Amino acid sequence: MSTHPQHSLPTYRTTVRDEWIDYNGHLSEAYYVLIFGFATDRIMDSLGMDAAYRERTGCSLYTVEAHIRYLFEVTGNAEVTVTARMIAAGEKKLHLAYEMHSAGQLVATEEILALHVGGDQPSSVPFPVEIAQRIAQVQQSEEPVPDWVGRAIR
Repeated sequence: MSTHPQHSLPTYRTTVRDEWIDYNGHLSEAYYVLIFGFATDRIMDSLGMDAAYRERTGCSLYTVEAHIRYLFEVTGNAEVTVTARMIAAGEKKLHLAYEMHSAGQLVATEEILALHVGGDQPSSVPFPVEIAQRIAQVQQSEEPVPDWVGRAIR
């Protein structure tokens, strides 16, 4: 883990595994969530909430709400790339938006609300100063909010 502040969120890349393919020959919906979850793990690491932080503090991010749009089918062995944007942040929460691309095409999006949680009886707790500072640096460098953020299921 680098101790240098991050000014943007990391990109996550992976190859779709055969065991992630459903009976229709496409990436199963559960594995979209898995891939987006791995992207969240990378973001946590980049902001300083890595395994050592979790062990030391007992704190982590918990996803409390998510909205996924499945736009195009993804086949086995496809390369996928997930980019992330920080839409908003608060004392105890992050609002993140992800775009998953494969072969240059937007194939899925996910929007999540994550809470910083810790304590013996887990509840939301403020980010420590150093994490809040990293979050603020990312917010200052982020691009405009994508037009699909905040949509309701209809």
